[in-house]
Amino acid sequence: MKNDPRFQPFDSAKTPRFADIATFLRTPRLPISSEIDIAIAGVPFDMGVNFRSGARHGPAAVREASRIIRQIHPTSGIAPFRLCNVADVGDATVNALDPTASIGLIEAFFHDIHKAGALPIAIGGDHTVPLPILRVIAKDNPVGVVHFDSHADTLDELMGTKINHATTFRRAVEEGLVDPKRVIQIGLRGSRFSENDIQWGADAGFRLITMDEYEKIGRDEVLREIDRVTGTGRTYITFDIDGLDAVYAMGTGVPEVGGYSVRDAQVMIRSLQGKHLVGADICEVAPVFDPTGQTALNAANLLFEMLCVIADSRAKRS
Repeated sequence: MKNDPRFQPFDSAKTPRFADIATFLRTPRLPISSEIDIAIAGVPFDMGVNFRSGARHGPAAVREASRIIRQIHPTSGIAPFRLCNVADVGDATVNALDPTASIGLIEAFFHDIHKAGALPIAIGGDHTVPLPILRVIAKDNPVGVVHFDSHADTLDELMGTKINHATTFRRAVEEGLVDPKRVIQIGLRGSRFSENDIQWGADAGFRLITMDEYEKIGRDEVLREIDRVTGTGRTYITFDIDGLDAVYAMGTGVPEVGGYSVRDAQVMIRSLQGKHLVGADICEVAPVFDPTGQTALNAANLLFEMLCVIADSRAKRS
């Protein structure tokens, strides 16, 4: 177990959880270094959306909401801070007036994390965010992807642009960053621009699970499909918060009704324990649309689930 005090979060039994500046799970704020096993990083970028912006405030809101979460998982017993050196390394730099420059800055930031040997867990930002991360961690070794979302994000372009939150995974396949035969998208639903919105992924080899199929086959069968599709290879987790039913995620740019519950999402992420996990993100939290803060709280808890399975994976492979 790793017990370096520099990497231990504040003990909420001794220090009030509302005290000090918010970091994710009250994790120490540290610069990127080779001592870090898992780097929590904010990406306050939302220039890839074409409807409701506001996800640039997601990293701050999720960090604030995470104050309530304690250190040990209630079901698996995983204590990530005992397994790995976890640090909050702050936010990637963005240029608020230049989306193209911002993508380059984000990529450079995650290159530093990757070069240091740490696994990235990102707090977005809109769902453009996974692309610059994958360009770093999967450049020479394509990964499988477990993608929680109500939208496939495989359009060729949106409003004349090729890189935005609706094109991420098409670009990732075209750039050779993901293995399409090891991609599973869960929760697809909602109205579409055209009849072919999700067809590109199916033709490329993605396993698509719409909410209609999710209800028909049930959660246990979905868990088996996640296991089958991802196999034993390197796998990345990406979670667009609008994958949740809108009742659990009103604070997002494009809320979609008729989705799965937070409980279902927790169980699906927990099923990834034992997989070879190389990073994760949670995106599209736009706190301005949810004055209750529930969307950010749900995102923080789902990110904790990801941290636990990634810490377990990292520890077993170290």
